[in-house]
Amino acid sequence: MTALVLQLLLMLLVILAAAEIFTNALEHLGARLGISEGVTGSLFAAVGTALPETMVPLLALAAGSGSEQVNAEIGTGAILGAPLMLSTLSTCLMALAVLPRRGLGGRLRPERSGLLRDLNCFIAAFVLACAAMLLPQEARAARNALALALVLLYFFYMALTLRASRALVDGGHATQADKKMLLARAGLPVNLLTIIVQLAGATVLLVAGAKGFIGGVEGVSAALRVSPLLISLLVIPIATELPEKINSILWVRRGKDTLAMGNITGALVFQGTLLPAIGILGTPWTARPDVLGGVAITLLAAVWLRIMARPGGIALWVPLVNGALYVIYIATELLPPF
Repeated sequence: MTALVLQLLLMLLVILAAAEIFTNALEHLGARLGISEGVTGSLFAAVGTALPETMVPLLALAAGSGSEQVNAEIGTGAILGAPLMLSTLSTCLMALAVLPRRGLGGRLRPERSGLLRDLNCFIAAFVLACAAMLLPQEARAARNALALALVLLYFFYMALTLRASRALVDGGHATQADKKMLLARAGLPVNLLTIIVQLAGATVLLVAGAKGFIGGVEGVSAALRVSPLLISLLVIPIATELPEKINSILWVRRGKDTLAMGNITGALVFQGTLLPAIGILGTPWTARPDVLGGVAITLLAAVWLRIMARPGGIALWVPLVNGALYVIYIATELLPPF
């Protein structure tokens, strides 16, 4: 058991290091291409920091070392658990990071049009993903159609985000790289080639870390006799989404609310479209009782943020409600019934 815990910790360190290398290169890529913070946050940083939790279900479904059922449970749990953590715990921690400085009456002030676009696309996508759960396995054509719709929705979202970039740059929302690129510290020049090399190296590390993490989760679930689905719903997303949480906390503390919020909401769109599409095609994707609560909490948290995204920003107490929703979900899942 000790060896399994050490394996999880080691693989987590690999994932975190790889995500830091990846996002560092992405910031420089955004600045070099002259794109907006919305594109860098909602597309580049969101996808980059979402890679750890993305790799877990993909590798579990494709090459997990356990049985087919265990791999499917890990994949499904990681797919659904990621949006749950992003919409609740991640947003709450971001607000808590600036609560002492801004106060409970303070506000998060991300660029509003991009925030609304992200939340609208995610809510629409997650409703489609939930609808697929309610369809019988025999309705394969309808399930495949929903999976295709999710993929197309993400590409439509990308097109909308990129189209809005130029106006946002002109309005003062251009991406700026605050930290020196890591390869540049070794004396290499900062250009597109070195940026791509750093991105590629980070991706290799992410794949290796995620693969090792899957093995550790399978071993821990067997040792504790806990459902792999529950482990992957709770443990994997908390661990692998640390890059989003850390990056968003750093950005919001530096007053970069657009990057901070876009890092989370952009990852929500990514995790709510492409991965459920893979889940629909590669797992039973059924409405099991032990996942319905998480699905409901995720949608409630996203709709709550959408409603409270006012022209003047989001009040800091609003994401604290999202954190309370996460606590409620944990309590209902882990505490014994009366």
